[in-house]
Amino acid sequence: MSITVSFPGGVRVDATYRGNTVPTDQPEPIGQNTAMSPFDLFLASIATCMGFYALRFCQERALSTEGLALSLNPVRDPATKRLTTIQIHMKAPAGFPEKYEKALHRAVDQCAVKKTLFDPPEFEIEIAL
Repeated sequence: MSITVSFPGGVRVDATYRGNTVPTDQPEPIGQNTAMSPFDLFLASIATCMGFYALRFCQERALSTEGLALSLNPVRDPATKRLTTIQIHMKAPAGFPEKYEKALHRAVDQCAVKKTLFDPPEFEIEIAL
């Protein structure tokens, strides 16, 4: 199944996959800032993937997820604006057993998006005229 892309106007670009559509836009002044930019979605995919692994870790052990939180902070080189570091801060749920701290870290580190960055796929671009 392919992700299809549509162009609804301005600099908005939408992606549809499995019946779900994800809108994107660009910040002002280029766009209207009506949705995350594609790069913001890339960062959000890392954060939500890691969040999923944290959530499932707790659920599989019947641990409370109340208070579970994760934030991602992208750090850029001021000169090049290139992303240099992705900082993840996670707050364990209320009453989280200390004995699981390292295991939770290992679970979150299994994020499929992160793993793909370390072993990236080849890109094949074909243009039909």
